[in-house]
Amino acid sequence: MIRRSGKPATLPSLITAASVLGVATAAVAEPATLPVLVPAPVSIEASGGAITVGRSVVVIAEPGTDADTVALVRDILNSAGVETIDTARRLPAMADRLHVVLGVGDTGVVHKALERSAATIPDKPEGYNIVSKVTGDGGIVTLAGHDADGLFHAVQTFRQLAMRGRIPAMVIQDHPAMPIRGTIEGFYGKPWSMADRTSHLNFLATVKANTYVYSPKDDPFARDRWRDAYPAAILSNLSTLAATARRNHIDFVYAISPGPTVCFSDPADAQTLERKFDALRGIGVSSFYVALDDIEYAKWNCDRDKATFGPSGPQAAGVAQARFLNGVQAYLTAKLPAARPLIMVPTEYYDAKDTPYKAALRKELDPRIVVQWTGTDVVPPAISIPDAKAATKAFGRKTLLWDNYPVNDYAQTTGRLLLAPYVRREAGLAGELTGILSNPMNQEAPSRVAVAGVAAFAWNDKGYDAQGTWIATARDLAGGDDRATRALLTFFDTQHMAPTFGTQPWQEQAPRLRLLFDQVRDAIANGDATARAVAIADLGARADDIANAPDIIRAGTIDPAFIAQSRPWLDGMQLWGRALQLTAAGLRAADQGSSATDRYFADAGELAAQAAATRSIPGATRFDGPIKIADGVLDRFISDAPTLFVTHRSTNATAAPTRRPRPGP
Repeated sequence: MIRRSGKPATLPSLITAASVLGVATAAVAEPATLPVLVPAPVSIEASGGAITVGRSVVVIAEPGTDADTVALVRDILNSAGVETIDTARRLPAMADRLHVVLGVGDTGVVHKALERSAATIPDKPEGYNIVSKVTGDGGIVTLAGHDADGLFHAVQTFRQLAMRGRIPAMVIQDHPAMPIRGTIEGFYGKPWSMADRTSHLNFLATVKANTYVYSPKDDPFARDRWRDAYPAAILSNLSTLAATARRNHIDFVYAISPGPTVCFSDPADAQTLERKFDALRGIGVSSFYVALDDIEYAKWNCDRDKATFGPSGPQAAGVAQARFLNGVQAYLTAKLPAARPLIMVPTEYYDAKDTPYKAALRKELDPRIVVQWTGTDVVPPAISIPDAKAATKAFGRKTLLWDNYPVNDYAQTTGRLLLAPYVRREAGLAGELTGILSNPMNQEAPSRVAVAGVAAFAWNDKGYDAQGTWIATARDLAGGDDRATRALLTFFDTQHMAPTFGTQPWQEQAPRLRLLFDQVRDAIANGDATARAVAIADLGARADDIANAPDIIRAGTIDPAFIAQSRPWLDGMQLWGRALQLTAAGLRAADQGSSATDRYFADAGELAAQAAATRSIPGATRFDGPIKIADGVLDRFISDAPTLFVTHRSTNATAAPTRRPRPGP
């Protein structure tokens, strides 16, 4: 028996091209392999053998199973090449093809199917069990959820299994490490469109996220005009969005930001906020959030607060906010007894230093209310377990991490997409956090690269594989196409830098490309003729990859939204790739003493200047400006390349080149 617990042991493609065959027997010569799943499940045990998906499948759903979940299973099977889907009520003694059993709880047909493998469902919210067993000429795959959410997550894992074409005989036991996982649309600048939000909710479902917070800073009815009712058309759109979230088993949380003008002690303001929430409850929203970030708490908005809480200041603000929020929580509990607790983000939302403000919240705030915290800084370079423990102590409860990655609404991110993997968050944080919400970019589809990592970490932080998840997300965006996946990973490397509010980024730019350039520099400075030729050839090949990647990405297998929202970066990348091709040609010419050397380098410089002038889409992000492509790495190498050979052999093609060593970057 093979057992895998936590982190995947290998990093093959997440979704391989399924060879959809006719109904095949269970006996196969080809060995079965364990799948790489994202998020990584708590445990997988495989016993050997596999079930071919085939063209004909039987679905057995426990009575009462959510119809949308059953329909999703059918959609997955159709996408995997299944042509005929029959239904049944009982398990066969011996299967003649693949049978898929699904339901909630250990009863009925699900119980009988699990009993055959001596398996049990994890007794955890959102937990699930998948058991696949070879029998007869086919096999049975059982999807058993602890609850409806767990069954839905099981189906998302089944999606990954079915697309492989062959499902190994195994038992998967799985449940989330953190109860809250997802995103908060909390950035400044152009908000997402309703189409963006719909796509994002559908994406969140695939990575087993369960929370989306609607909190765009530029929605006037949620911040500047928070007292005003939503127009009917916007309310209708929000209703549709909330329904999409429910279908995807995602908690749609509505956030309001009254801080700039609210009078905490005025009952009229409390009633206004409650009426706002009542309107949202009327369209199916049952989870709410009050944001008190990015406001001035050294002054009151009304004389009444001064009379009630005394002179303004951090401690008085903490008391006023706590009492206001406690009233909101009491109101919501009376209206929605089973609803999730209110979430709030405090004015001091970063660091874990104890302050008068935090002390007031700790003492006064209803313990049911969830507090968000951004880590050790607004954009923290890392978050450790001791950091989270300090936050727990400071706020008097485990916090909900608001992770400002991959958001690109601050000046240091101008011209950037943030596409590096989600890293430097310590395994074991689940013990000190209630969850993680990623603050994504203004560009929804590119945000999925990092958000998939956030969701995978929140699901199983101890089994999280950053690089594996990064590769899997590229493959998913590419629709499983290998060539497009490689092109995306080349693109991601040029957008790898993750800045902070300071001068030092917490992820370096273009690490793969930087390594290649270092190797080229070393070969030219210290290698023999063969080493130089090989290094320059490798450089030329990478230049081709960079120049060709945009066209491959645009070719049709990539999500169209990703292409549209990444357009300037793809355009600029192509120009930089062509400049690097000319640079490689110039180095090759210099090594051979060709008279064309200077022309190649001059042309490369002209293209590099043109590439550097490529600008972001006006208004798409908070700060417009020239886009960045592997900046500090690619541009520097192209600029430095003419100096790597001190002299060119353009005047004497038979003379040996004069070279001087050059240190790395």
